[in-house]
Amino acid sequence: MPECTAEPPPGWQARLELDFAPDRRNRTLLVRNRHHGPLLVQRPLYPEQDTCHACILHPPGGVVAGDRLRLDVRVRKRGGALLTTPGATRFYRSAGGTAVQEQRLRIEAGGCLEWLPQENILFPGAEVRLATRIELAADGCFMGWEVLCLGLPANGARMESGSLLATLALDRDEHPLLRERLQISAEPDLDRPTGLRGHPVTGTFIATGCDRDMAAGLRRLLPVRANMTGGITLAGDLLVARYLGHSTMEALSLFRNLWAQLRPVLRGRAACPPRIWAT
Repeated sequence: MPECTAEPPPGWQARLELDFAPDRRNRTLLVRNRHHGPLLVQRPLYPEQDTCHACILHPPGGVVAGDRLRLDVRVRKRGGALLTTPGATRFYRSAGGTAVQEQRLRIEAGGCLEWLPQENILFPGAEVRLATRIELAADGCFMGWEVLCLGLPANGARMESGSLLATLALDRDEHPLLRERLQISAEPDLDRPTGLRGHPVTGTFIATGCDRDMAAGLRRLLPVRANMTGGITLAGDLLVARYLGHSTMEALSLFRNLWAQLRPVLRGRAACPPRIWAT
């Protein structure tokens, strides 16, 4: 019999487009919610008067080879939105293809987006491409983070096989403020002294509109432990905090604390954690 050469079927092709805009009472509404495939948003919530809280769902519960998830978020002029996810996004071992997650976050003049997702977990053998692009107007505001867990450190499972290409870009008025790229293509990449240094968990927190006094105050929140490394830098008004360690819970706890400290200063209101975090 002839050998079967048919390609494996493609995975989920999912796309979610969200637009947030304020009404006449300055209450931000979800004015556009268009989705294709298994990527959608729960009912928007309003624990605050003017900021729309929304939780992005991926019902399959995990991402496998061939899946492609695309998220496009726009916050209109003077709008305010806070987005999170109900749990970690899991990228499973590849059967031969690549899983892709692309996120485009756009904030117009006077708008603010708080991007507070749970972590991405890459199982050993996963083939993953992650791309996040943030596009700010001149006076747009962004606060958010991304946390990556390579392998399953709680089980002692390193990401000894598989690959990752993760990019993060932040532009203001089409001028680049931040470009980051993390590429893991072989096991030695996990231990390079200029890279992960053997730490399976890495995270980046970003906030715009900051100054030196804010950065100095936040540095006092950084924990000092033998198995983690953290730091805060300021470039212009862009604050970048980094985490390298062994615990996604520790990374998320640190970033939530930074967000809670910055929010009253940058947005003029106390931190209001998403309800899903309490479940």
